[in-house]
Amino acid sequence: MTGRGPAEGSPVANPEIPTMSKKLMAMLAVVVLGAGIVYKTVLAAPTEAGAEPKLQGVVYVLSKEFLVNLSDGRYAKFSVAVVLPETPEAHGEETPPEGYGPLAEEAVIRTVVVDVVGASTGEALTTVKGRRAVRHRVLRRVERETDAEVKDVLFPDITVQ
Repeated sequence: MTGRGPAEGSPVANPEIPTMSKKLMAMLAVVVLGAGIVYKTVLAAPTEAGAEPKLQGVVYVLSKEFLVNLSDGRYAKFSVAVVLPETPEAHGEETPPEGYGPLAEEAVIRTVVVDVVGASTGEALTTVKGRRAVRHRVLRRVERETDAEVKDVLFPDITVQ
């Protein structure tokens, strides 16, 4: 080793290399960001502004949870929501009478839910296919026994023990 300084062309000899590397990275980031913006605004397939939502109607969650004894000795705790058309008549009166929920026939719907779910087994409520069948039975009975325009019945959460 001789007492000479760093070799020419080495990073220590040229202190501008790290600075140039940072500038290059910043420019690259700007180019990538710009390309992403151009893709999103110009090149990406346009989405239909008038595309229909997957759920048609208004979701109304019945006011209280259900706790029901099942036909096999187990029990289920769950909540129920109904999908109503988006018409004002479907929502019931503007101001319901004292002690009643905003859905005029909620008590009848609750009775139907208790009857149908209570006749089901825990196994039926723990499978997707079984829950779908129970929901369908509830919907058919609600259509037969009420004047409520219910389009679908949902179980947002359910526990079976």
